[in-house]
Amino acid sequence: MNKIIDHIMVVIGAGEYVNNPGWIHTQEEELNLLDEKTWQNRFDESSITAILAEHVWEHLSYEEGMEAAKICFKYLKPSGYIRCAVPDGYFPDESYQNIVQIGGPGPKDHAAASHKIVHNYETLTGMFENVGYEVKLLEFCDEQGDFHQNLWDGADGVIFRSKKYDPRNQGDKLVFPSLIIDAVKPE
Repeated sequence: MNKIIDHIMVVIGAGEYVNNPGWIHTQEEELNLLDEKTWQNRFDESSITAILAEHVWEHLSYEEGMEAAKICFKYLKPSGYIRCAVPDGYFPDESYQNIVQIGGPGPKDHAAASHKIVHNYETLTGMFENVGYEVKLLEFCDEQGDFHQNLWDGADGVIFRSKKYDPRNQGDKLVFPSLIIDAVKPE
């Protein structure tokens, strides 16, 4: 791969989604959040402008999440960021929480079966801040279950499972929101 690209933008665990044209879409086998060799083989340190991880970090324990954040930190440019979306532990809907719970429902091949944590804005923000990021909350529920949304631009990374883009969440009722943050590497 050509390592002299100006703006490298990477989607981690893209699955079948291609919501971000022009970004490098990767799968765990080729770019593993916990295996720095896969990063060394593909990118120079401090070379990535943006990393997008939609519903990936909940498949890592808190400690693994911190380790992954450290690896990403090393490869992000100063002022580069991770746009991270996970299921929201404060969303007050029992059926939603049943779907996203640790170990998830249904068969072992169901995506939620490998969930290791259900984050809320405090745990996710704290994890990234402990590594050295500055965190901006984009969409989240607070302790009372009230939903908050700050302005964010899909040009900086589309999160499909969001109030902004998911057709299930249009109108007055949220059905499947995400906790979404930008974790920014300081200058």
